[in-house]
Amino acid sequence: MTQSQDLLQKLANITADSPLAEARLSREAATQHTQGSYDVLFSGHDSGDFPLSLRLALAQQIASWHGEEELAEHYAARNTTAPPEDRLASALAHAELLTFKPASAEPSHLQSLEQAGWSKAAIVTLSQLVAFISFQSRLLRGYRLLKGEDGSAASTLSVNAAAWRSDAPTLSGKKTPPAFTREELGWEPWLAAKPLAEFNALEKATLARFGHTDSDYFRLLARNLPLLEQRTLTDKGIFYTSGGLPRKERELAATVASKVNGCIYCASVHARKAAQLSKQPEDIQRLIDTAPGQPLAVDQSPRWLALIDFSASLSATPPTANVQQLAALRKEGLSELELVDLVQSTAFFAWANRLMLTLGEPFTETV
Repeated sequence: MTQSQDLLQKLANITADSPLAEARLSREAATQHTQGSYDVLFSGHDSGDFPLSLRLALAQQIASWHGEEELAEHYAARNTTAPPEDRLASALAHAELLTFKPASAEPSHLQSLEQAGWSKAAIVTLSQLVAFISFQSRLLRGYRLLKGEDGSAASTLSVNAAAWRSDAPTLSGKKTPPAFTREELGWEPWLAAKPLAEFNALEKATLARFGHTDSDYFRLLARNLPLLEQRTLTDKGIFYTSGGLPRKERELAATVASKVNGCIYCASVHARKAAQLSKQPEDIQRLIDTAPGQPLAVDQSPRWLALIDFSASLSATPPTANVQQLAALRKEGLSELELVDLVQSTAFFAWANRLMLTLGEPFTETV
């Protein structure tokens, strides 16, 4: 992939011979499929009832909400047509919810979109777009920090654990998880997953290749299958690569982001993995037991304190991660590649959490 094809390299002004460029080259799949996700969302193809002008207008606003004005300007410069007014208000309301308060989403929010004329496929793409820009903005923030830039004053405030709504049954009447946990949870969609019979043979093969055939979540996202494919490959390029940050600490970063965003389902999956890989279940349990409103970076080893502090700050909206936190990580011996892995692992869950929280909800598997 050349720099002209790599939007983030261009916007972050990453020079080809820099340590950051070399580290990103080691993670070529993540770089390639992050760009591929952008291309699917903003190529202008398959727009249907979600035209490119509206996608670009939304992307501009979401990037601005995240404090990434250069990214916002990029989307503004691409947009030469006014978005349809009858769709803009409902799309912006959904985008604002996903950006700032994803854990407060309710089934009624998706019902409102359907009443405003949005199809199920367009709602999925809209949610993917908001979540992707949340990911993209954090990657840019992280890459700029790795270059030594610090676009805002360092925040002295800790980023705290979010609350989880557990006082009502799920839409179908199942029991909601009462607290963050490492136990397995179920998840049910608020929009109908696309029936397997409606996929053609090639599409079924794509689902099967990634193990998505029997998952309501992934068959819901497969209402935009090209984007799901690129997102899945991005995920694999971030979490399933050799060298760099140990996998246990990539899973730790995913857990921290999920605690900041209030995503109890993602936290359960990745806390469980982090505990298994690290052989430190007590430390992971202490992290996920952090009460709402309390700081996450406490009562851990110096290395994990630095990792948790940075991941939590990068997960804030807008992100507050700063060069002082990176300096603390480098003091703990993290290499450039490890730092890139940390940025990417944390940022990806700005994407993953927002989909899980706003397209459906978890339930307890036990009676």
